[in-house]
This record gives sequence, C-alpha cells and structure tokens, in this order.
Amino acid sequence: METYIKTNETHFISDLNVETVDTDKNVEIVIDKNKEYFECDICGETFFQKLLLKKHFHSHTKEKPYSSSACNKEFFHKGHLNVNHRTHTIEKPNSCDVCGKGFSQRRDLKVHYRIHTNEKPYSCNVCNKDFSHVSNLNVHLRTHTKEKPFSCDVCQKYFSRKYSLNVHFRTHTNEKPFSCDVCHKDFSHKSSLNVHFRTHTNEKPFSCDACGKKYAQKVDLKGHYRIHTNETLFSCVVCHKDFSRKSHLNEHLRTHTIEKPYSCNICHKNFSHKSNLNVHFRTHTNEKPYSCDVCGKGFCHRGTLATHYRVHTDEKPFSCDVCHKDFSRRSNLEVHLRTHTN
Repeated sequence: METYIKTNETHFISDLNVETVDTDKNVEIVIDKNKEYFECDICGETFFQKLLLKKHFHSHTKEKPYSSSACNKEFFHKGHLNVNHRTHTIEKPNSCDVCGKGFSQRRDLKVHYRIHTNEKPYSCNVCNKDFSHVSNLNVHLRTHTKEKPFSCDVCQKYFSRKYSLNVHFRTHTNEKPFSCDVCHKDFSHKSSLNVHFRTHTNEKPFSCDACGKKYAQKVDLKGHYRIHTNETLFSCVVCHKDFSRKSHLNEHLRTHTIEKPYSCNICHKNFSHKSNLNVHFRTHTNEKPYSCDVCGKGFCHRGTLATHYRVHTDEKPFSCDVCHKDFSRRSNLEVHLRTHTN
C-alpha cells in the first residue's frame, strides 16, 4: 500500500494496476489490485495484513482482549500490554550512556538523549518556539488554536491534553495513586507528590535572582518575584485591594463572603483556606513534619518552628515603641503593650 498527500485535482499513476480510495483526511490510498487487501466492514479502511485489520477492529468494538495480570489494566494491542508489563517488572533494557538512566523502549531513550544534547528538532511555525518531542509541539500548538479536544464525561470540562483530562478525572473518582514514602500521604498527581516531598527534604530548587530567596515551587518564586517588580495583576472587586497572585486574591475574597469551603472529615470544622485545614488535620494525626535541627523538637506548622528557633538564636524581632523592649514573639509584645495602656 502506498500513500501520498492530495495536492490538486489531477493525479498520474503508472505501471500499477491500481484504484484510488478517497478518505476523510484529504489523503488518497493507492491500492495495488494485484495484492490482497482486507477491508473493515464498519469504516471501510483497508489493511494489507489480516492481523492489522483484527487489531483495528477492536477500536470499533472497544474490546480490549489483552489484560495485565499485575494491575488488571486492559489493552487493545498486545504490544501495549508488553510495554505496561515492563512498568511492573522494571525491565528497562535501553540505557543512556551519559547518565545511565534506563528505559523500557528505545524511542523513549532517543527522546531522553535530547536532554543531554539540547536538541530540539521540532519548531512552532507560529511563535518559533522549539521542542525536543513532536508531541510537546502538538500540545503547544493548541495554545495558539485554543483547541481542547479532550472532554470530561462527568462535568463536560474540556482540556488540550489527554493527560490533563486523566488528572482532572481523579477529582471525580477521588483516586490518589501517588503515595509519600515518608508520611504515606496520598496525591492524585505525581508533581504534587514531588512538591510535597520537599517538605521532608527541605529542598528549595527555585531561587530569586534579585534577593536570593529560595522556594520549593516555581509558582511561589514567580509570585514572589512580583514583589520586586511591584506587579499586581489581580484586584478585589469589593475593596479594590491588589494582589500579585490569584490564589491570594481568592483567599482574600473569603473575608468578604465568609466562605469556608474546606471541611475536616473528622470533626467537621470548616476553614476558608485549604492550608489551614491541612494544618488543623495534624491535630488529629499528631503529625509533626517540621523538626528543629538543634534540639529535635517537632512541630506541625512551619511558622511555629520558625518562632521556636528564636529560642536558640535569641532573636527578638518585635520591639515595643514605648520602652523599646524586644520580644521573640508578636503575641508576647501585644501582652506587654497592655502594661503601657493600663
């Protein structure tokens, strides 16, 4: 079988006993009548092997005859089952000769190798941005076309990437397949687990070029940087207060609505911020993920650890405007100020 792009209305084909079959993708398939082809009864697509037709037919029947004995996941094709099997057996026969990282498929190794060579052979014809993988280019192009071909069956929300749809769908199923090895907290997204894990390692890979302050998340660095540029993109429609981050605006808006959308599933106490719920939940689990590296005392909140640390450094950042006495905690200063007002 031979394919070519249809460029005009006139075509010349010689030396073959052929017929042309139009398709709905503006591509003509040239079929040699001297060979046997197998046609799909449903859509009319032709194949030169009966096995390929059989595999194609599963796309109409939605039948997935190949099932993984490890995770019970089902597949249309045996090749896809074999790839899945390697994720369970950790079989990675293709190894990078630069960093030693292993891959189950040679094509994945080839794509990975571009990290070392910085090769980006795929370029966007709109903005000229370059990509190392054609799939990344295709996803990027949707930022220009605003195309969102993947739809959620539950809420009909649309997405530009199938991966984003799969992650979103977990909000309906409450599936959290990624678990922290340290505290066993579960996450619906692998990137969320990676960010969370930095609370245990105290890793902060993102650094501000202006002041050197470090952050565990890139989005936090981006929000912080607006302090230096004095950029305020988000404004409150009620009091017109400006914010550098949308999340801060959303949190602020709840001071007007008194909305508390986050509820503890143990004591049913409600909170306006998810971070406050997470901190509160540690009162039930007795989890204390923040530990003092001087005395080893554990704390459930990072701010409490920072306050405690002043015991060791003798830092007293809060000063009385009346008598200039210094305090390590703001609450102690407020108690002290009452001695002057009385």
